[in-house]
Amino acid sequence: MMAKALFLIMSGKESPERANIGIMSAARSAEAKRYEDLKVIFFGPSEEYIANLSGQPLEFLRKLQAMNLVDSACVGVAERYGMKDKLVSLGFQLAPAGERIAYYVNKGYEVISF
Repeated sequence: MMAKALFLIMSGKESPERANIGIMSAARSAEAKRYEDLKVIFFGPSEEYIANLSGQPLEFLRKLQAMNLVDSACVGVAERYGMKDKLVSLGFQLAPAGERIAYYVNKGYEVISF
């Protein structure tokens, strides 16, 4: 039986390598079908970071979005940092991260955080 995975990406410009590895790992894991199901949530500093991505990390993020694997970015953080409109314009759903994380944990997803 394969596991279900929730990639929780919280790192941002303070640790761009960590954020990029999370995005890349999620995309490559999805392409390789390493999990029964995979979802991604952006929370905290990662939200500002993804709003300004470019290059290869942006390509991996777009793959995740195209495969409908990005659940959401946290609405509270987006509002607090003035990123709400930008994230929505980039195609992100906004929802309370605590509720979305609990939803997946209660469905048996393993949380992998970056």
